[in-house]
Amino acid sequence: MSIESVNPASGEAIARYAEMDPAAVKVAIDGAHEAFLDWRRRSFEDRSERMRLAAELLKERARDYGRLMAQEMGKPIRDGIAEAEKCALACQFYAEHAARFLADAMVETEGRKSFVAFRPLGVILAVMPWNFPFWQAIRFAAPGLMAGNAAVLKHSANVPGCALALEELFRDAGFPINLFRTLMIGSREVAAVIAHPHVAAVTLTGSGPAGREVAAKAGSLLKKTVLELGGSDAYLVLSDADIDFTAAACARGRLVNSGQSCIAAKRFIVVDDVRTPFEAKLVEEMGKARMGDPLDEKTTIGPMARHDLRDALHEQVRKSMAKGARLLCGGTIPEGRGAYYPPTVLADVRPGMPAYDEEMFGPVAAVIAAKDAAHAVHIANDSPFGLGGGVFTRDLELGERLAKDAIDAGAVFVNATVQSDPRLPFGGIKDSGYGRELAVFGIREFVNIKTVVVTPHGNQREPR
Repeated sequence: MSIESVNPASGEAIARYAEMDPAAVKVAIDGAHEAFLDWRRRSFEDRSERMRLAAELLKERARDYGRLMAQEMGKPIRDGIAEAEKCALACQFYAEHAARFLADAMVETEGRKSFVAFRPLGVILAVMPWNFPFWQAIRFAAPGLMAGNAAVLKHSANVPGCALALEELFRDAGFPINLFRTLMIGSREVAAVIAHPHVAAVTLTGSGPAGREVAAKAGSLLKKTVLELGGSDAYLVLSDADIDFTAAACARGRLVNSGQSCIAAKRFIVVDDVRTPFEAKLVEEMGKARMGDPLDEKTTIGPMARHDLRDALHEQVRKSMAKGARLLCGGTIPEGRGAYYPPTVLADVRPGMPAYDEEMFGPVAAVIAAKDAAHAVHIANDSPFGLGGGVFTRDLELGERLAKDAIDAGAVFVNATVQSDPRLPFGGIKDSGYGRELAVFGIREFVNIKTVVVTPHGNQREPR
Protein backbone atom coordinates (compact mmCIF):
# COMPACT_ATOMS: atom_id res chain seq x y z
CA MET A 1 0.00 0.00 0.00
CA SER A 2 1.13 3.54 -0.69
CA ILE A 3 0.08 7.12 0.03
CA GLU A 4 0.04 9.39 -3.00
CA SER A 5 0.46 13.14 -3.09
CA VAL A 6 -1.45 14.82 -5.95
CA ASN A 7 -1.22 18.43 -7.08
CA PRO A 8 -4.82 19.76 -7.04
CA ALA A 9 -3.97 22.52 -9.52
CA SER A 10 -2.97 20.05 -12.22
CA GLY A 11 -4.22 16.65 -11.07
CA GLU A 12 -0.71 15.26 -11.50
CA ALA A 13 0.90 12.90 -8.99
CA ILE A 14 3.80 14.45 -7.07
CA ALA A 15 5.14 11.52 -5.07
CA ARG A 16 4.25 8.17 -3.54
CA TYR A 17 5.13 7.07 -0.02
CA ALA A 18 5.12 3.57 1.39
CA GLU A 19 2.50 3.03 4.06
CA MET A 20 3.87 1.80 7.39
CA ASP A 21 2.90 -1.71 8.42
CA PRO A 22 1.75 -2.46 12.01
CA ALA A 23 5.23 -3.53 13.06
CA ALA A 24 6.75 -0.24 11.87
CA VAL A 25 4.02 1.74 13.61
CA LYS A 26 4.73 -0.09 16.86
CA VAL A 27 8.45 0.65 16.55
CA ALA A 28 7.70 4.34 16.02
CA ILE A 29 5.38 4.60 19.03
CA ASP A 30 7.70 2.63 21.27
CA GLY A 31 10.55 4.88 20.17
CA ALA A 32 8.52 7.97 20.98
CA HIS A 33 7.81 6.57 24.44
CA GLU A 34 11.51 5.91 25.08
CA ALA A 35 12.32 9.45 23.98
CA PHE A 36 9.59 10.77 26.30
CA LEU A 37 11.10 9.03 29.33
CA ASP A 38 14.23 11.13 28.87
CA TRP A 39 12.56 14.30 27.60
CA ARG A 40 10.19 14.59 30.56
CA ARG A 41 13.20 15.05 32.85
CA ARG A 42 14.72 17.85 30.78
CA SER A 43 14.53 21.41 32.09
CA PHE A 44 12.34 24.04 30.51
CA GLU A 45 15.52 25.85 29.53
CA ASP A 46 16.68 22.79 27.59
CA ARG A 47 13.32 22.38 25.87
CA SER A 48 13.09 26.09 25.09
CA GLU A 49 16.48 26.13 23.39
CA ARG A 50 15.29 23.52 20.91
CA MET A 51 11.89 25.10 20.40
CA ARG A 52 13.52 28.45 19.62
CA LEU A 53 15.67 26.74 17.02
CA ALA A 54 12.53 25.18 15.51
CA ALA A 55 11.11 28.71 15.25
CA GLU A 56 14.25 29.92 13.45
CA LEU A 57 14.13 26.99 11.02
CA LEU A 58 10.47 27.67 10.27
CA LYS A 59 11.34 31.23 9.32
CA GLU A 60 14.35 30.16 7.25
CA ARG A 61 12.39 27.50 5.40
CA ALA A 62 9.12 29.43 5.06
CA ARG A 63 9.31 29.71 1.29
CA ASP A 64 10.17 26.03 0.87
CA TYR A 65 7.29 25.05 3.13
CA GLY A 66 4.97 27.45 1.30
CA ARG A 67 5.87 25.83 -2.00
CA LEU A 68 5.26 22.37 -0.54
CA MET A 69 1.81 23.39 0.71
CA ALA A 70 0.98 24.90 -2.67
CA GLN A 71 1.92 21.71 -4.44
CA GLU A 72 0.19 19.29 -2.09
CA MET A 73 -3.06 21.06 -1.19
CA GLY A 74 -3.25 24.15 -3.41
CA LYS A 75 -2.62 26.89 -0.84
CA PRO A 76 -1.46 30.13 -2.50
CA ILE A 77 2.25 30.32 -1.84
CA ARG A 78 2.10 33.68 -0.11
CA ASP A 79 -0.42 32.19 2.34
CA GLY A 80 1.79 29.16 2.88
CA ILE A 81 4.76 31.37 3.67
CA ALA A 82 2.62 33.28 6.17
CA GLU A 83 1.49 29.99 7.70
CA ALA A 84 5.06 28.86 8.28
CA GLU A 85 5.92 32.22 9.84
CA LYS A 86 2.89 31.97 12.13
CA CYS A 87 4.13 28.53 13.20
CA ALA A 88 7.43 30.16 14.13
CA LEU A 89 5.57 32.63 16.34
CA ALA A 90 3.80 29.78 18.14
CA CYS A 91 7.06 27.95 18.76
CA GLN A 92 8.65 31.13 20.09
CA PHE A 93 5.60 31.86 22.26
CA TYR A 94 5.74 28.51 24.03
CA ALA A 95 9.51 28.61 24.30
CA GLU A 96 9.10 31.85 26.25
CA HIS A 97 6.01 31.09 28.33
CA ALA A 98 5.78 27.33 28.95
CA ALA A 99 7.74 27.42 32.20
CA ARG A 100 5.43 30.06 33.64
CA PHE A 101 2.28 28.33 32.38
CA LEU A 102 3.31 25.05 34.02
CA ALA A 103 4.93 26.39 37.19
CA ASP A 104 3.75 24.88 40.47
CA ALA A 105 0.66 26.72 41.73
CA MET A 106 0.61 27.14 45.50
CA VAL A 107 -2.74 26.70 47.28
CA GLU A 108 -3.61 27.71 50.86
CA THR A 109 -4.93 24.68 52.80
CA GLU A 110 -4.59 23.20 56.30
CA GLY A 111 -1.50 21.32 55.14
CA ARG A 112 1.94 22.85 55.60
CA LYS A 113 2.45 22.90 51.88
CA SER A 114 -0.13 22.38 49.16
CA PHE A 115 0.34 22.98 45.48
CA VAL A 116 -0.71 21.91 42.01
CA ALA A 117 1.94 20.48 39.69
CA PHE A 118 1.64 19.99 35.95
CA ARG A 119 3.38 16.90 34.61
CA PRO A 120 3.45 15.43 31.09
CA LEU A 121 1.29 12.46 30.14
CA GLY A 122 3.41 10.66 27.56
CA VAL A 123 2.92 10.07 23.84
CA ILE A 124 0.14 12.21 22.34
CA LEU A 125 -1.43 11.14 19.04
CA ALA A 126 -2.44 13.96 16.71
CA VAL A 127 -4.84 13.27 13.83
CA MET A 128 -4.62 16.34 11.61
CA PRO A 129 -6.31 17.64 8.42
CA TRP A 130 -4.88 19.06 5.22
CA ASN A 131 -6.14 22.64 5.16
CA PHE A 132 -3.43 24.16 7.40
CA PRO A 133 -0.92 21.31 7.22
CA PHE A 134 1.81 23.04 9.24
CA TRP A 135 -0.15 25.31 11.57
CA GLN A 136 -2.56 22.71 12.86
CA ALA A 137 0.28 20.33 13.67
CA ILE A 138 2.45 23.00 15.29
CA ARG A 139 -0.33 24.34 17.50
CA PHE A 140 -0.49 20.91 19.15
CA ALA A 141 3.19 20.07 18.96
CA ALA A 142 4.70 23.29 20.32
CA PRO A 143 2.80 23.24 23.64
CA GLY A 144 2.83 19.46 23.82
CA LEU A 145 6.59 19.11 23.47
CA MET A 146 7.27 22.06 25.77
CA ALA A 147 5.11 20.34 28.40
CA GLY A 148 7.42 17.32 28.21
CA ASN A 149 5.30 15.03 26.05
CA ALA A 150 6.22 13.11 22.92
CA ALA A 151 4.13 13.23 19.75
CA VAL A 152 3.08 10.97 16.90
CA LEU A 153 1.34 12.58 13.93
CA LYS A 154 -1.16 10.92 11.63
CA HIS A 155 -1.57 13.58 8.97
CA SER A 156 -4.11 13.76 6.16
CA ALA A 157 -3.35 11.43 3.26
CA ASN A 158 -3.02 14.27 0.72
CA VAL A 159 -0.20 16.11 2.57
CA PRO A 160 2.37 13.38 3.29
CA GLY A 161 5.26 15.60 2.25
CA CYS A 162 4.22 18.21 4.81
CA ALA A 163 3.99 15.51 7.47
CA LEU A 164 7.53 14.31 6.82
CA ALA A 165 8.82 17.90 6.68
CA LEU A 166 7.47 18.47 10.20
CA GLU A 167 9.29 15.40 11.52
CA GLU A 168 12.47 16.63 9.86
CA LEU A 169 11.97 20.11 11.36
CA PHE A 170 11.98 18.87 14.94
CA ARG A 171 14.87 16.51 14.29
CA ASP A 172 16.93 19.31 12.75
CA ALA A 173 16.08 21.58 15.71
CA GLY A 174 17.83 19.14 18.04
CA PHE A 175 14.86 17.45 19.65
CA PRO A 176 15.58 13.85 20.65
CA ILE A 177 15.31 11.33 17.84
CA ASN A 178 11.82 9.77 17.83
CA LEU A 179 10.28 12.41 20.12
CA PHE A 180 8.16 13.62 17.18
CA ARG A 181 7.26 10.95 14.64
CA THR A 182 5.08 10.96 11.57
CA LEU A 183 3.02 7.82 11.03
CA MET A 184 2.48 7.15 7.34
CA ILE A 185 -0.80 5.30 7.74
CA GLY A 186 -4.39 5.50 6.57
CA SER A 187 -7.43 6.43 8.63
CA ARG A 188 -8.37 2.81 9.16
CA GLU A 189 -5.20 2.32 11.24
CA VAL A 190 -5.94 5.11 13.71
CA ALA A 191 -7.97 2.94 16.10
CA ALA A 192 -5.03 0.57 16.56
CA VAL A 193 -2.72 3.50 17.31
CA ILE A 194 -5.13 4.84 19.93
CA ALA A 195 -5.18 1.40 21.54
CA HIS A 196 -1.38 1.23 21.84
CA PRO A 197 -0.56 1.24 25.57
CA HIS A 198 2.03 4.01 25.18
CA VAL A 199 -0.43 6.44 23.56
CA ALA A 200 -1.74 8.53 26.45
CA ALA A 201 -4.17 10.90 24.72
CA VAL A 202 -5.46 12.03 21.34
CA THR A 203 -6.07 15.37 19.65
CA LEU A 204 -7.99 15.59 16.39
CA THR A 205 -8.85 18.41 14.04
CA GLY A 206 -11.33 17.35 11.39
CA SER A 207 -14.92 16.49 10.63
CA GLY A 208 -17.69 15.68 13.06
CA PRO A 209 -17.92 12.00 12.02
CA ALA A 210 -14.15 11.59 12.43
CA GLY A 211 -14.29 13.28 15.83
CA ARG A 212 -17.07 11.01 17.05
CA GLU A 213 -15.21 7.91 15.90
CA VAL A 214 -11.94 8.92 17.56
CA ALA A 215 -13.67 10.06 20.75
CA ALA A 216 -15.58 6.78 20.99
CA LYS A 217 -12.42 4.70 20.62
CA ALA A 218 -10.40 6.82 23.03
CA GLY A 219 -13.26 6.96 25.50
CA SER A 220 -13.57 3.19 25.54
CA LEU A 221 -9.92 3.12 26.63
CA LEU A 222 -10.27 6.03 29.08
CA LYS A 223 -7.88 8.20 27.10
CA LYS A 224 -8.39 11.94 26.95
CA THR A 225 -9.27 13.71 23.71
CA VAL A 226 -9.34 17.27 22.43
CA LEU A 227 -11.49 17.76 19.34
CA GLU A 228 -11.53 20.77 17.01
CA LEU A 229 -14.22 19.98 14.47
CA GLY A 230 -16.20 21.80 11.81
CA GLY A 231 -17.68 25.25 11.94
CA SER A 232 -20.28 27.38 10.20
CA ASP A 233 -19.25 30.74 11.59
CA ALA A 234 -21.97 33.38 11.61
CA TYR A 235 -21.12 37.04 11.09
CA LEU A 236 -23.85 39.43 12.22
CA VAL A 237 -24.13 42.65 10.23
CA LEU A 238 -26.21 45.12 12.22
CA SER A 239 -28.06 48.14 10.88
CA ASP A 240 -25.38 50.65 11.96
CA ALA A 241 -22.46 48.76 10.39
CA ASP A 242 -20.13 50.53 7.97
CA ILE A 243 -21.04 48.56 4.85
CA ASP A 244 -17.83 49.15 2.87
CA PHE A 245 -15.62 48.17 5.80
CA THR A 246 -17.84 45.25 6.79
CA ALA A 247 -18.19 43.74 3.33
CA ALA A 248 -14.43 43.89 2.76
CA ALA A 249 -13.78 42.17 6.08
CA CYS A 250 -16.45 39.56 5.43
CA ALA A 251 -15.02 38.74 2.00
CA ARG A 252 -11.57 38.29 3.52
CA GLY A 253 -13.04 36.08 6.22
CA ARG A 254 -14.90 33.95 3.71
CA LEU A 255 -11.97 33.51 1.31
CA VAL A 256 -9.22 32.76 3.82
CA ASN A 257 -7.37 29.64 2.67
CA SER A 258 -9.58 29.61 -0.45
CA GLY A 259 -12.57 29.23 1.87
CA GLN A 260 -11.25 26.01 3.36
CA SER A 261 -11.04 26.87 7.03
CA CYS A 262 -13.10 25.79 10.01
CA ILE A 263 -13.14 29.39 11.23
CA ALA A 264 -13.77 31.00 7.87
CA ALA A 265 -16.80 33.30 7.79
CA LYS A 266 -19.59 31.24 6.27
CA ARG A 267 -23.02 32.63 7.18
CA PHE A 268 -23.64 36.37 6.87
CA ILE A 269 -26.70 37.28 8.89
CA VAL A 270 -27.68 40.76 7.79
CA VAL A 271 -30.35 43.02 9.27
CA ASP A 272 -32.91 43.90 6.59
CA ASP A 273 -32.16 47.63 6.74
CA VAL A 274 -28.73 47.12 5.17
CA ARG A 275 -29.08 43.78 3.38
CA THR A 276 -29.35 45.11 -0.19
CA PRO A 277 -26.27 47.38 -0.08
CA PHE A 278 -24.33 44.70 1.83
CA GLU A 279 -25.08 42.06 -0.83
CA ALA A 280 -23.94 44.38 -3.61
CA LYS A 281 -20.74 45.31 -1.81
CA LEU A 282 -19.97 41.71 -0.83
CA VAL A 283 -20.25 40.61 -4.47
CA GLU A 284 -17.89 43.43 -5.44
CA GLU A 285 -15.34 42.44 -2.77
CA MET A 286 -15.53 38.72 -3.58
CA GLY A 287 -14.92 39.61 -7.23
CA LYS A 288 -11.58 41.20 -6.36
CA ALA A 289 -10.07 37.81 -5.51
CA ARG A 290 -7.56 36.46 -8.02
CA MET A 291 -7.97 32.74 -8.69
CA GLY A 292 -5.06 30.91 -10.29
CA ASP A 293 -1.84 28.94 -9.94
CA PRO A 294 -1.03 28.66 -6.21
CA LEU A 295 2.67 29.08 -7.00
CA ASP A 296 1.98 32.52 -8.48
CA GLU A 297 2.67 35.23 -5.88
CA LYS A 298 -0.33 37.24 -7.12
CA THR A 299 -2.85 34.41 -6.61
CA THR A 300 -5.20 34.88 -3.67
CA ILE A 301 -7.40 31.82 -4.27
CA GLY A 302 -5.94 28.50 -5.31
CA PRO A 303 -7.71 25.28 -6.18
CA MET A 304 -9.61 23.36 -3.57
CA ALA A 305 -7.55 20.58 -2.06
CA ARG A 306 -9.22 17.74 -3.99
CA HIS A 307 -11.64 17.38 -6.88
CA ASP A 308 -14.13 15.41 -4.78
CA LEU A 309 -14.27 18.27 -2.25
CA ARG A 310 -14.88 20.79 -5.05
CA ASP A 311 -17.65 18.64 -6.51
CA ALA A 312 -19.31 18.18 -3.11
CA LEU A 313 -19.30 21.94 -2.55
CA HIS A 314 -20.86 22.56 -5.96
CA GLU A 315 -23.60 20.06 -5.15
CA GLN A 316 -24.39 22.00 -1.96
CA VAL A 317 -24.68 25.18 -4.02
CA ARG A 318 -26.86 23.47 -6.62
CA LYS A 319 -29.22 22.03 -4.00
CA SER A 320 -29.49 25.36 -2.20
CA MET A 321 -30.44 27.09 -5.44
CA ALA A 322 -33.01 24.38 -6.19
CA LYS A 323 -34.62 25.21 -2.84
CA GLY A 324 -34.78 28.94 -3.59
CA ALA A 325 -31.38 30.47 -2.89
CA ARG A 326 -30.51 33.32 -5.24
CA LEU A 327 -27.11 33.19 -6.94
CA LEU A 328 -25.40 36.59 -6.92
CA CYS A 329 -22.04 35.52 -8.35
CA GLY A 330 -19.96 32.43 -9.08
CA GLY A 331 -21.57 29.03 -8.78
CA THR A 332 -20.07 27.53 -11.95
CA ILE A 333 -17.20 25.05 -12.17
CA PRO A 334 -14.50 26.56 -14.40
CA GLU A 335 -13.32 24.74 -17.49
CA GLY A 336 -9.85 23.25 -17.57
CA ARG A 337 -7.63 21.39 -15.17
CA GLY A 338 -7.58 21.76 -11.44
CA ALA A 339 -10.04 21.59 -8.55
CA TYR A 340 -10.97 25.26 -8.84
CA TYR A 341 -14.20 26.85 -7.64
CA PRO A 342 -14.95 30.57 -7.98
CA PRO A 343 -15.95 32.95 -5.17
CA THR A 344 -19.70 32.49 -4.86
CA VAL A 345 -22.44 34.39 -3.05
CA LEU A 346 -25.88 32.96 -2.33
CA ALA A 347 -28.69 35.20 -1.06
CA ASP A 348 -32.17 34.44 0.32
CA VAL A 349 -30.69 31.48 2.22
CA ARG A 350 -33.19 29.81 4.56
CA PRO A 351 -33.51 26.70 6.75
CA GLY A 352 -33.66 23.48 4.77
CA MET A 353 -30.92 24.55 2.36
CA PRO A 354 -27.39 23.10 2.59
CA ALA A 355 -26.08 26.67 2.65
CA TYR A 356 -28.02 27.23 5.89
CA ASP A 357 -27.85 23.81 7.56
CA GLU A 358 -24.39 22.50 6.62
CA GLU A 359 -20.79 23.62 6.67
CA MET A 360 -19.76 24.99 3.26
CA PHE A 361 -16.04 24.21 3.10
CA GLY A 362 -15.01 26.40 0.20
CA PRO A 363 -15.38 29.94 -1.19
CA VAL A 364 -19.18 30.17 -0.90
CA ALA A 365 -20.88 32.90 1.16
CA ALA A 366 -24.46 32.50 2.40
CA VAL A 367 -26.45 35.68 3.09
CA ILE A 368 -29.35 35.26 5.52
CA ALA A 369 -31.86 37.99 6.28
CA ALA A 370 -32.68 39.04 9.86
CA LYS A 371 -35.32 41.45 11.15
CA ASP A 372 -33.14 42.93 13.89
CA ALA A 373 -30.20 42.18 16.17
CA ALA A 374 -32.16 39.77 18.38
CA HIS A 375 -33.36 37.84 15.34
CA ALA A 376 -29.79 37.75 13.98
CA VAL A 377 -28.55 36.20 17.24
CA HIS A 378 -31.31 33.58 17.05
CA ILE A 379 -30.26 32.64 13.51
CA ALA A 380 -26.58 32.53 14.46
CA ASN A 381 -27.32 30.06 17.26
CA ASP A 382 -29.65 27.99 15.06
CA SER A 383 -26.77 25.75 14.06
CA PRO A 384 -25.20 22.55 15.36
CA PHE A 385 -21.81 24.27 15.18
CA GLY A 386 -20.21 26.63 17.67
CA LEU A 387 -16.65 27.41 16.66
CA GLY A 388 -16.42 31.13 15.87
CA GLY A 389 -18.47 34.16 14.95
CA GLY A 390 -18.43 37.89 14.44
CA VAL A 391 -20.45 41.05 15.03
CA PHE A 392 -20.16 44.19 12.91
CA THR A 393 -21.54 47.33 14.51
CA ARG A 394 -20.49 50.85 15.47
CA ASP A 395 -22.00 50.28 18.92
CA LEU A 396 -19.03 48.65 20.63
CA GLU A 397 -20.92 48.15 23.89
CA LEU A 398 -23.66 46.24 22.09
CA GLY A 399 -21.12 44.27 20.07
CA GLU A 400 -19.22 43.23 23.16
CA ARG A 401 -22.42 42.23 24.95
CA LEU A 402 -23.59 40.06 22.05
CA ALA A 403 -20.13 38.50 21.69
CA LYS A 404 -19.83 37.72 25.38
CA ASP A 405 -23.34 36.70 26.37
CA ALA A 406 -25.49 35.98 23.32
CA ILE A 407 -23.63 34.13 20.57
CA ASP A 408 -22.88 30.45 21.24
CA ALA A 409 -19.31 29.93 20.03
CA GLY A 410 -15.78 29.37 21.25
CA ALA A 411 -14.61 32.73 19.87
CA VAL A 412 -16.49 35.85 18.78
CA PHE A 413 -14.75 38.88 17.27
CA VAL A 414 -16.29 42.35 17.07
CA ASN A 415 -15.56 44.26 13.83
CA ALA A 416 -12.86 41.78 12.84
CA THR A 417 -12.51 38.34 11.29
CA VAL A 418 -11.97 35.33 13.54
CA GLN A 419 -8.34 34.19 13.69
CA SER A 420 -6.33 31.78 15.80
CA ASP A 421 -3.55 33.33 17.88
CA PRO A 422 -1.00 31.56 20.12
CA ARG A 423 -1.89 34.01 22.91
CA LEU A 424 -5.61 33.15 22.90
CA PRO A 425 -7.43 29.84 23.49
CA PHE A 426 -8.90 28.20 20.41
CA GLY A 427 -11.73 25.68 20.19
CA GLY A 428 -15.48 25.27 19.99
CA ILE A 429 -18.66 23.99 21.56
CA LYS A 430 -21.56 21.84 20.36
CA ASP A 431 -20.65 19.89 17.21
CA SER A 432 -17.51 21.98 16.80
CA GLY A 433 -15.82 19.89 19.49
CA TYR A 434 -14.40 20.40 22.97
CA GLY A 435 -11.19 21.26 24.71
CA ARG A 436 -8.87 24.12 23.83
CA GLU A 437 -5.67 24.64 21.93
CA LEU A 438 -3.17 27.50 22.32
CA ALA A 439 -2.51 29.94 25.17
CA VAL A 440 -2.17 28.58 28.73
CA PHE A 441 -5.31 26.48 28.27
CA GLY A 442 -3.82 24.52 25.38
CA ILE A 443 -0.61 23.53 27.13
CA ARG A 444 -2.58 22.32 30.15
CA GLU A 445 -4.86 20.02 28.12
CA PHE A 446 -2.29 17.23 27.95
CA VAL A 447 -0.69 17.26 31.38
CA ASN A 448 -1.43 15.53 34.64
CA ILE A 449 -2.82 18.27 36.88
CA LYS A 450 -1.46 16.82 40.09
CA THR A 451 -2.31 17.83 43.65
CA VAL A 452 0.58 17.61 46.11
CA VAL A 453 0.11 18.12 49.88
CA VAL A 454 3.02 17.90 52.32
CA THR A 455 2.46 17.73 56.10
CA PRO A 456 4.86 17.01 58.98
CA HIS A 457 5.23 13.37 60.04
CA GLY A 458 3.95 12.58 63.56
CA ASN A 459 5.64 14.87 66.11
CA GLN A 460 8.16 16.11 63.58
CA ARG A 461 8.78 19.80 64.01
CA GLU A 462 8.22 22.30 61.27
CA PRO A 463 11.46 23.44 59.64
CA ARG A 464 12.56 26.89 60.74
